[in-house]
Amino acid sequence: MAKLDLVEIFKKRTRHPFRPRASHIIDRLFPDFEPFLAPKGSLLTGSCQFEQKKLFLIAQQKPMPEDLKSKEDLKKLNYGMLTSDDHSYILTVLKRACASDPENTLVFSIIDTYGADISMYSAQRFQAFFIAHLIREFLTLPLRTISLILGEGGSGGALAIQVTDIRGQMEDALYATAPPESMASIVFRDPTRIEDALTILKPTAKDLKNLDVIDRIVPSPEDVTNQQESAENIRQFLVKAIKDLSRSRIPKLIKKREIRAKQYGVSKGSGRLYDIKRYIEKPIKKAFRKPPPDINIVNYTSLIEVADDYGNPQDIESDTEFVRCGASQGDGKHHKGCGKLIPLKSLLDNFNVCPECGYSYTLGASGWIDCLADTGTFHELYRNLTVDQLLEEDAITDYYRDFLAKQEGRSHFEESLVVGRAQIHRFPVVMAIGTFYYCGGSMGVVFGEKFRRAVDLAIQENLPFVSLCCSGGARLYEGISALMQMVKTIESVNRLKRHGLPYISILADPSAGGAIASYAALGDIIIAEPGALVIFAGPRVMTARGFEVDEGLVRSHHLHQISKEIYQQLDYYHDIRGIQEICERKDMKLCLIKYLELYKRTSFRTKRRAKKKSKKMLLF
Repeated sequence: MAKLDLVEIFKKRTRHPFRPRASHIIDRLFPDFEPFLAPKGSLLTGSCQFEQKKLFLIAQQKPMPEDLKSKEDLKKLNYGMLTSDDHSYILTVLKRACASDPENTLVFSIIDTYGADISMYSAQRFQAFFIAHLIREFLTLPLRTISLILGEGGSGGALAIQVTDIRGQMEDALYATAPPESMASIVFRDPTRIEDALTILKPTAKDLKNLDVIDRIVPSPEDVTNQQESAENIRQFLVKAIKDLSRSRIPKLIKKREIRAKQYGVSKGSGRLYDIKRYIEKPIKKAFRKPPPDINIVNYTSLIEVADDYGNPQDIESDTEFVRCGASQGDGKHHKGCGKLIPLKSLLDNFNVCPECGYSYTLGASGWIDCLADTGTFHELYRNLTVDQLLEEDAITDYYRDFLAKQEGRSHFEESLVVGRAQIHRFPVVMAIGTFYYCGGSMGVVFGEKFRRAVDLAIQENLPFVSLCCSGGARLYEGISALMQMVKTIESVNRLKRHGLPYISILADPSAGGAIASYAALGDIIIAEPGALVIFAGPRVMTARGFEVDEGLVRSHHLHQISKEIYQQLDYYHDIRGIQEICERKDMKLCLIKYLELYKRTSFRTKRRAKKKSKKMLLF
């Protein structure tokens, strides 16, 4: 393949309209391919014989020019993006594959997608939960697995079927946290800044191999439309992959998946020299709580300030601070809520919920700690862990440093995830609390590493684990490393469950993107606050892509109602159980207590004792 710059590769090769699709490769490599009755659209599944092995194929199919001829075709916005129906069917295929002889069966997934379907149809059918469960399934699948990024890999829609034993990528394919135009729209508010977006994403096969996101690069033909040469190169990749995998036993491969997942986003290394320090702050107390940084605080001590309710007979003390329910800092006018003046202290005492109408502001981590933990019992861990300690300097762009600089002062904490030990009604637990006021609660490498260490502590100390999701998704400034934190957190949850420890997941407003499509969707019990937005792609992204948005369908109350019907559709939802309970913030602690007490009364596990000669376990 001739040398091209990144933008040219993206426009002239990755997005070339006549680039080979999954169906072309299947037709040329697998003449005895027997298709399964998958949902019509972007998913191809089936089985065949290859190199004396039974191969189960799962492939994403982007549209070809002939698929986009009519106006109706052009109106279809999710071509090449798998729906919740597709993801459900893939889980069915994996179960079918597991019923075959494991020594003579492999799963091969072909990835070529802009991302997962973000329509309201999939969103209200727990699309994010399906992605999380698929990643978990691939991490633990008792079969040898291979994946290939054929053209484009976008976001969780690609990651859902890419976490395999051997991971290949075509030389001119691109794999990223988000499509470049979406990245440019979100980060720069300008969809034309494709080149800047690609610089941050680092989506090339060479970049991803250096980050251990893929293992092997498959050569691309000089002529991007050459199906025969592409198929032959893929055949050689597949033959070698099968031969190499046959030398390893399946339990060893599963262990390798686990080890690999732990290392995502830790390019500077880990181990004794990196993990020996444990940062413990003083207990978080009620005094740490502050009003949301975007809230508009009103008082009547100013001689030049005249409130909207001037002349209202309400008795107001001049030195009392108030907030107008639903008003933002920008114009001070209320656009949501009841618009009444609420004493600031009353709002904070009610955990940022208006006592008059119930309108809620996003609650920061310190507020959630005060809401859930016994006063004075939360001890923060790993507070000083920073992105500079985990990523190489050239991976942290100037755009990213500017973004981090803007977060100073918005939160009491130094990252978007706060982890520590605490007590809830005297029950000892490990907690991982997302804080939206730092980088929108986004998942980055520090987030993933702190989550992993918190789970390690829970396993070491034999403690229940409680997480609270309040996040907008992956931190795009970190590129593919941020996306891989989905795998890292899911692997951590897998280990937690393997050790028989309870995991309670709380969904706050918002619970979106990679966070809800990973650890947050895997709780043994999932509790949501009223009105929480629970969705894979946010409403703004959906609107920008042309999709209709009805937020009511992806708020916690509606999803909770759908969850009640899951037991009548287990063939569709598999192990997904949705949201078990809706609970207001003021009652959330009592809600947690009943589940912790149930675990205590039914658990017969005894705390493991370390062997006398073994060294003291380190937290890492």
